[in-house]
Order: sequence, then C-alpha cells, then structure tokens
Amino acid sequence: MMSAMDSVTKRKLTPDDIRQFIRAGLGPDAEVVTHSEFTEGFYAAVHAVTLADGRQVVLKVAPDPTLRQLRYEVDLMRTEIEFYEKAAAAGVPLPRLWHADPDTGFMIMERLGGGLFSEVKKDLSEAEIREVRQRIGELSARLHRVRGELFGYPRRDGRTRSASWRESFLAIIADILADAEEFGRDLTRPVSEVRALFDRHAAALDAVTEPALVHFDLWDGNIFVRREPDGWAVEGIIDGERALYADPILELVSLITFCGPEEAAAVVDGYLGRPLTDEEQLRLCLYRVYLWLILVVELAVRLYPPEEEQRVLDWVRPNLAADLSTLDA
Repeated sequence: MMSAMDSVTKRKLTPDDIRQFIRAGLGPDAEVVTHSEFTEGFYAAVHAVTLADGRQVVLKVAPDPTLRQLRYEVDLMRTEIEFYEKAAAAGVPLPRLWHADPDTGFMIMERLGGGLFSEVKKDLSEAEIREVRQRIGELSARLHRVRGELFGYPRRDGRTRSASWRESFLAIIADILADAEEFGRDLTRPVSEVRALFDRHAAALDAVTEPALVHFDLWDGNIFVRREPDGWAVEGIIDGERALYADPILELVSLITFCGPEEAAAVVDGYLGRPLTDEEQLRLCLYRVYLWLILVVELAVRLYPPEEEQRVLDWVRPNLAADLSTLDA
C-alpha cells in the first residue's frame, strides 16, 4: 500500500536509474556517491544526490507521460524550465539549473543550503515571519515584471493561450470542470452552477491587460530561507512547473490563503504596497475557487490512500463551498 506521501505520478527510481539520469545530464564521468528521495511532494520524483566532485544536486524526474493526468498538466517540466530561465533573468533567487531535458523529462539543479520556510517558521518570532512574508511579496513583484506574449499556460499546443485574460482564464476553468465531470467529482454544487458563476463575474477579468509570469504554487514548502547577518533572507523558490502568464493577483492565492491576516497583510504590502481593491478581492476569490477545484479533482488521478484523500476533501470542500457562496452573493 502507498504511504501518505506517495501518488501514482511519482516515478519509482532505482539507484541505477538515478546514475543514468545524472550521467545523461552531467556527463559520463559524473559519479553518484549518495542519494535519497524527498518525500514532501506528490507529483514528480525528486532526489537529493551527492556527487564525487562535491556537488550537492537535486534530480527531478517528470511522471510517466502515458499516465492519465489533468488537462492542464501537459508540458509541465517544459514550463518549469521556462520559468527558471525567465525568473532567473529577472533576478529572482532560484537554484542553479545544471541540466534540463524537457523531452526526456528530467532536470538537475543545485541543492539549496537553507531550509524550507514551512519548517523554519516554526522557530521564528511573529515579527521575523512577517519580515519574511514581506520579502516574499517583494520578490513576487519582481517575478511579475516578466511579461509574456500571451496569457495562459505556456504549453506547446497553445491550449488556453490568448491575448485576453478573460478568454484564457475561462478556458482554464473549462478544462478543470471537464476533468471534474469526467471523473465524477463532487464540487459541492453542480458543474453547470460553478461554470455559471465564473461566467457571471467574467467581466472583472477584463481589467487585466498584460500577461505576467506567475508561479501559482508559492506556498511555504516551495520557498527556501536562510539566516544572514541582518536577518532572514529568501534563498530561492522552487517547483515552477505550474507557472503561467496571468493576472499577478493570481499569485496571492498561494501566498496569503494559508496564513493569518497579519502575515497576509505583510505579503500584500511587499507585493503591492497597498491593500487590495474590491475588484482585486473579487478576482482573488475566482482564483481561489480554481485552486480548490484543482485540489478536489486531482485526487482522482493521484490515487492517494483513501484516508489521505478524505483528509484533503474534508479540508478543501468547505473552502470551495464558502468561496462559491461569496461569488453567488
């Protein structure tokens, strides 16, 4: 039986698999000394690898492309590579990318030396946490200065890409609702009602006219921090595979939904330098519903153990129902 941190999309890599990937990316002389799997994620296989030349690297291998995935989960490793390249050029702190092969589906990157904010924050004061939150907001604003030619997910088939954020976002919602119907997922309301709520508020999306690069998964477990002489700094962000070109307000879903109001205010202050407007709050609610839909529907293809699936649903569905009610009001 799978452990609580396993899903069918995570490839099971043997020691020989790891050696072959490392040599394919870093050359035939690259020698693996030790390796161990990171168990935090649910999607790709990620291993820490120590090389004989002293380098500490991370090997990330995409799921088997023959597996059934959600409609938006296409070209995710290609998307992550594009994210790393463009975000690094904008001065966003990231691990160094040693090798990337989107066709074979693997990446080798530097292993960061700090700690995940999700763990480190347990030992920080409230003031220190707020300072880190504000810094994260500032770095996110730097990321969103990267512009795309079109909105939508940067997949090669062009699906969801357009010059209109309304058109792209409604196409994105259409995809996740189609997945929900295909797998018979309970969204707390009929799919037709959920779709109608997005259509009702679609005009609010027209205020967004420039496609900005958005990570869309910047929760605390994807942010590395380290202590420096003048305080805590963000060492780097990881897992850009779900990035897209979108409304910058979309980023706030992962940045502020899961923290308290004072911490959220610190993020928004670093990000915007002002509170959210009513129109931005409405758009943020639409984007939160998209996240809740993903979390409900992806369970159908991850095949977690039943108790883990129920734990996620017990948490997500009340949030989904509450935000749908907000939109309905």
